[in-house]
Amino acid sequence: MSADGTLRAKAFLGLAQLAVALGVAMFLSAGTMRWVHGWVFLLVFVGASLVVTLYLMKHDPGLLARRVQAGPIAEPRPRQKLIQVLAGAAFLAVLIVPGLDHRYGWSRVPLPFVVLGELLVGAGFAVVFLVFKENSYASSTVEVGADQKVIDTGPYARVRHPMYAGALVLLAGIPPALGSWWGLLTLVPFIAVIVWRLLDEEALLAQQLPGYDDYRRRTRHRLIPRVW
Repeated sequence: MSADGTLRAKAFLGLAQLAVALGVAMFLSAGTMRWVHGWVFLLVFVGASLVVTLYLMKHDPGLLARRVQAGPIAEPRPRQKLIQVLAGAAFLAVLIVPGLDHRYGWSRVPLPFVVLGELLVGAGFAVVFLVFKENSYASSTVEVGADQKVIDTGPYARVRHPMYAGALVLLAGIPPALGSWWGLLTLVPFIAVIVWRLLDEEALLAQQLPGYDDYRRRTRHRLIPRVW
């Protein structure tokens, strides 16, 4: 198999594994497969992931190769390995708590807010997609690649970490999309983990990426324009 074929196979396998993992976490905690909100969310999440994957296959296979190497094992530094473990656990909680909410009927989300949740998931994916279009070095791991340059255009002109900002928008949409108010509480530890990760990432980039300190002075905010 050619290198391109191997990359495509890894990407599709990873996407399939993600879909299965999402489904198991949600439907096992819900105690049923008859959960409309769960199936709609799964379709939106996996469908958006597939669109982004197909785009990278065609337009930026180098970035796709960097994205398929993900998770604690792929991280080169122990601190980021720990952060990735915690992030994985926090993401599972975002899925499991709404599943338990559905099983035991802890809360009921009106349909307009469910739709809003799905729109937030889509908006989060859209932000991440714009980041990928702008920055071919947007690896899944915290590292500085060979010949990497500071990106200060597109969404990077507004905040220093637009991909994390998009991820937070996406995550904020998951609990209401799954019909759960209680699921919103799971966002608190996830936000803490993302903040820890980006602060550690900034420290590394300031040390190893020429021009990053100047970029930080020009672009003051990390996640939310005019806020932080």
